[in-house]
Amino acid sequence: MSVQEPGAALMAVEVTSWDSDAAQRDRVDKPDGYAAAGIPVYVLVDRDDCTVTVFTHPEDGRYRQQLNQPFGATLDIPEPVNITLDTEPLKEFVD
Repeated sequence: MSVQEPGAALMAVEVTSWDSDAAQRDRVDKPDGYAAAGIPVYVLVDRDDCTVTVFTHPEDGRYRQQLNQPFGATLDIPEPVNITLDTEPLKEFVD
């Protein structure tokens, strides 16, 4: 098995943790870490807020753009991923 550099990843996806401290890291620390690693797209599924946030355009260790939509929205994930994500099914997984 070979280990690849983080920059080889096209996208990182996280679902917020149930633990509030860990969830805060998902929202604050991880976007900066993924941006610093040069990962083009970070998608955060936030169980507490019932939202999906797409972070894009990493530059100088931060994502320069983000789009936040409620569960149920259809999101266009930009290049280099270039997919459409239907978030409607996420509604079934929240309390």
